[in-house]
Amino acid sequence: MFFSSFQSRIQHFKECIRFIHECRLHGGGCLIHCLAGVSRSTTILVAYLMTVTHLGWRECLAAAKVVRSYVSPNFGFQKQLQEYEATLLQEYRTWVQMEYGKNPLPDQEELQRLLSPREEKVNEPQIELGETKWNGTAPGPANHQPHTRYGDSSTSGRHQGTN
Repeated sequence: MFFSSFQSRIQHFKECIRFIHECRLHGGGCLIHCLAGVSRSTTILVAYLMTVTHLGWRECLAAAKVVRSYVSPNFGFQKQLQEYEATLLQEYRTWVQMEYGKNPLPDQEELQRLLSPREEKVNEPQIELGETKWNGTAPGPANHQPHTRYGDSSTSGRHQGTN
């Protein structure tokens, strides 16, 4: 499926959830991607995770950020996730359970595991480093950045760190 950066995804959530869930139930994986892997694909992933767990969009997004620190749905997509949570989420959770039975995959437990170190770190005392307060969590590898578009003239022919 192709989505523009402003198009609503809610109308496609059910089809995407079905595809992802069936791939996983049959022992396969599913690549969810968009141009940069930051906003559009993350929105679909978070909607899926919300549907197969008992977590809301903020918790599912936080778990995704543990794995890929730079994922960040834009404001419009965050609003769509909020709308999904408020309107269709319970219906879709029921549909998935009726259609496929109890989820044999440990999604709830895995997301809780991803979130637990984050919650523990937030409760740790903060260490002062100069003017910056640091609570022991790092944003991710220093060189971990979103992909640039193939052929983007601002980066083509150059390697990061060279002039």
